[in-house]
Amino acid sequence: MKKESFIHEFRKNKALFAMAAPAIILVLVMQYFPMSGLVLAFKGYRYDMGVFGSPWNGVDNFRYLFASGTGLLITRNTVLYNLLNLFTSQIIAVLVAVFITEIRRKYFKKISQTVILLPYFISWVVVGVFVFSIFNYETGMINTVIRAAGGEPVNFYMKPGVWPWIICAFNSWKWTGYNSVIYIAAITGIDGAVNEAAAIDGATIFQRIRYITLPSIRPTLVTMILLQVGRILRGDFEMFYQIVGNNGQLFNATDVIDTYVFRSLVTNPDIGMTAAATFYQSVLCFVIIMIVNAAVRHIDEDYALF
Repeated sequence: MKKESFIHEFRKNKALFAMAAPAIILVLVMQYFPMSGLVLAFKGYRYDMGVFGSPWNGVDNFRYLFASGTGLLITRNTVLYNLLNLFTSQIIAVLVAVFITEIRRKYFKKISQTVILLPYFISWVVVGVFVFSIFNYETGMINTVIRAAGGEPVNFYMKPGVWPWIICAFNSWKWTGYNSVIYIAAITGIDGAVNEAAAIDGATIFQRIRYITLPSIRPTLVTMILLQVGRILRGDFEMFYQIVGNNGQLFNATDVIDTYVFRSLVTNPDIGMTAAATFYQSVLCFVIIMIVNAAVRHIDEDYALF
């Protein structure tokens, strides 16, 4: 019955299927066919034998990853960075969206939104140059000010403890404008009559934000958080690599799974081990999104993704 209905639908909408075919083929070729390479995580890869001809080695790649202590370190860093970035960027984005929607001057509102969105279009390569110009020991802006004030310059690149906050600050600076656009759209969809009625009843602007605006955008906020939680074990490689670079002094505090895999591929020909790290990352992402979605569905089914 399902097969017949599909054939009927295909005959009825041949033009639509033809238009969708390039996108479907692209997804299959770029996303699904490469998944066959996951077998590398369980093989001792040899260049002369190829992906499928290389001998199986069970879970030796995973064992090496965690026996060295690196696996737990990069997992911890990835999770903590993503949690910190998730909450700070989303909270700031909500505050910015509420602030912009409450602005009454049209031109100031447009200028504010444009300025806040601008960092999203700046490459992480350029942001890395900004960071180096600010925190460099010799010519950095902060140390230049400290020297001018008669103080002792600080070598930030020798202080791993400050970098989680630096990275979090620049991540929020870059993504807040983009995320706020989504919340502004959600706030715009709120019926204006509700706010007018609350204002007539004597509600202050803060009361309207608390009891009308924030509850109304809660579904959007939950959806955004769920989508981000699905990537909680996927660090923003470009951000970490451009800001930190190859500074070995900061690896313990800033190394995430993505940067570890990249460096392993560059310095170590053992593709099986890097494949194991990527496979481990993908499986944990899937498990986490399933658990969080199930928890959200248990609390309120309407907010769940599926």
